Amino acid sequence: MLKIGVDDAGRGPVIGPMILAGVLIDDSFENELRKNGVKDSKQLSQKRREHLEGLIKEKAESFDVEIISPAEIDKKTEMNLLNELEAEACARIINKLNKTSKKIKVIVDCPSVSIVKWKDSLKMKIDNLSNLEISCEHKADINHIVVSAASVLAKCVREKEMDKLREKYGSSIGSGYPADPLTKKFLEKNAKAFSDDGIFRKSWATWKDNQKKAEQKRLI
Repeated sequence: MLKIGVDDAGRGPVIGPMILAGVLIDDSFENELRKNGVKDSKQLSQKRREHLEGLIKEKAESFDVEIISPAEIDKKTEMNLLNELEAEACARIINKLNKTSKKIKVIVDCPSVSIVKWKDSLKMKIDNLSNLEISCEHKADINHIVVSAASVLAKCVREKEMDKLREKYGSSIGSGYPADPLTKKFLEKNAKAFSDDGIFRKSWATWKDNQKKAEQKRLI
C-alpha cells in the first residue's frame, strides 16, 4: 500500500522559516527504514538525520517540501490562522504527491489541538480525495515511520535554511528558538539592525517583548 506522511519543523522559532515535508512511500519499505534507524527527527542527531535523508529520498516514490517564510507566518499569526497556513501547505504537498489513482493512506502530524476541525479544513483544500484515506494524529511522527521520514526531511531542510542564515549573520544567531541563549542574545543585539531582513517572526511574543524592552531602555 502507498502511504504519504507529512510533518513540520520549525513551528516555534522566532528566527527563520517553518518547513513542511511530505514523503510518499510503498509501505513495503517501512521495515527497512525502521531497521536503519528512521524515527522522529527530534530523537536523532543532526549528523544522523543527514545520513538518513539520503536513504529516505532513495526509497521514497516521491517527496516534497514547503518552505514558509517568517513574513507568511506573521501574516497568518496576526489573524490567528497559523493552523490554517499549515493546512494550506500540507494540502499543496499532498496534491503534488497524489499523482496516481491507486489508494493512498495519508498520515499527518496534526498541529492543532482540535484534530477533527483541522482535518476538515485540510480536506477542503485537497484537490482529489477519491483515492485518499486521511488520518490526522498527534505524535504521528513517533507512531508512524512514514511521518518520521517526513520529519527527518523537514528538519534537514530547516537546518539547511538556518545554515544559510548563519553564513550571512554568523553562528551567534543560534538555532532560532526563543529558549536558545545564543538566539536570545542575537535578538537583543541585532533586532533593530536586521529588522527589515525578513528573518524574524515579528508576531511572536519573543520579538514583541524584546521590542518593549528596547523601547524602555531608550526612554530611560
